[in-house]
Amino acid sequence: MQRRTFLLAASAATASSLLAPRIASAQQAQITGAGASFPRPVYERWGQAAREAAGVQLNYQSIGSGGGINQITNRTVDFGASDAPLSADQLRQGNLLQFPTVMGSVVLIVNLPGVQDQQLRLTPEILVELFLGRIARWNDPKLAELNREVRLPNIPVAPTYRADASGTTFVFTTYLSRVSDAWKNGPGAATSVQWPGGQGARGNEGVANTVRNTPGAIGYTENAYATVNRLVTTQLRNKSGAFVKPEMPAFMAAANTADWNAPNFAADLVDLSGPTVWPIVSPTFVLLPTNPPADKVEASRNTMKFFDWAFKNGGDAARRLEYIPLPDPVHTAIRAAWSNVKAPSGQQVWSA
Repeated sequence: MQRRTFLLAASAATASSLLAPRIASAQQAQITGAGASFPRPVYERWGQAAREAAGVQLNYQSIGSGGGINQITNRTVDFGASDAPLSADQLRQGNLLQFPTVMGSVVLIVNLPGVQDQQLRLTPEILVELFLGRIARWNDPKLAELNREVRLPNIPVAPTYRADASGTTFVFTTYLSRVSDAWKNGPGAATSVQWPGGQGARGNEGVANTVRNTPGAIGYTENAYATVNRLVTTQLRNKSGAFVKPEMPAFMAAANTADWNAPNFAADLVDLSGPTVWPIVSPTFVLLPTNPPADKVEASRNTMKFFDWAFKNGGDAARRLEYIPLPDPVHTAIRAAWSNVKAPSGQQVWSA
């Protein structure tokens, strides 16, 4: 009898231990997001940590900013993600709230035999000519004059760009339009433009992989992808005339000049003045419905709970991935803006 009692107790204990993870998993809130590949590494890192710490499980699909805007407009996800800020009219028409989560930098990546990381120097004018197809080979005299200490290979320039609608493209082409009338009046600035030549790839991941596998390639990507994939980056001359390397102090120098009082948090960090400023830095944004239906109110609340946790606890993880956390006053302003998200009853969804 004692043996039977012991076995029953042991069986119950085993069943309890097997059920515990399932119960814990069932208690975790599930939220879905889709959009920009720019913040994917940090969202995934936050998602791993928040699963236990905040009880929120994130499913994030890196499909590009254009896809994220479409998904949240059609309400097929709980939040969308875009590196390109939406206009006030777009937000109003879509009943959307926009807020930044972190800042990142767009860097130039190259695959040039014999050229080391951060060794190549580029000016804005030469960068534009490379992507316009006006400089066809890497040993062009303009590049050689600028890089006298670098032995540039005699191989064709192979521009690589995003083939999908991309906030990273919006940031990069905004920069090209700021520094070049030829680019401004030609391809212009948008999430998707008509590139003069080169090859396209989907996502920051696709651009990074294409450049890595193509001798002579030059592309643009979020710095986290360049860092994780150990790609060769370049220096770039900034608005103040200084050549700067794509490193955290240069990104922070740009972030410290941002005007966060801009409507809908759409701070502009592209081509700013300053001797140590990296010229292509941008926030990345989340798009959240201001009018969630009754069956989506809890998901909306959990989305804000997730980012509230990330703002409080995710700064170190963001920095390790080469992102720039937002200043604390911006976090406070974002939480205040969450009061604009209302349930069908008119009650605020977010409560600190």
